[in-house]
Amino acid sequence: MVRPALKQSSGFTFVGLLIVVALSGIALSVVGIVWHHNTQREQEKELLFTGHAYRNAIASYYDSSPSGVKEFPRTLDDLLLDKRFPVIKRHIRQLYPNPITPKQPWALLLQQGQIIGVYTDSNKKPIKKSGFSTQDETFSEAADYSGWQFIYMPG
Repeated sequence: MVRPALKQSSGFTFVGLLIVVALSGIALSVVGIVWHHNTQREQEKELLFTGHAYRNAIASYYDSSPSGVKEFPRTLDDLLLDKRFPVIKRHIRQLYPNPITPKQPWALLLQQGQIIGVYTDSNKKPIKKSGFSTQDETFSEAADYSGWQFIYMPG
């Protein structure tokens, strides 16, 4: 009589273990989704920070043109080391990597061979859809990150 009771309890333990494993798998998948969204939100914050840094650097380069003719930079390196002056001027601290696609360089918006803005060439869908600053208000209409273009327009 002792043996049948042991067989019934071992089957019950196995079913309980299967339930625990299934619930653990569901919990881990939820944690993975939340982690992915948090990572993407951090990348968006970094994209906004670096995009603004590049926009401000392009504005500084343009506004501090030494001659009467205003110029935009021809390369991103010009923002780091502006050699138009006797003393080298820096418009940006460092050349920041593209936070959405770190292995790819920034896509450049050119006007007559000069850089007027930068953007990431990614077709990922952004999480943030509202709450942008006035200079970034068009970002709320963007279908993907490539629509987040950090352009400097004088005036």
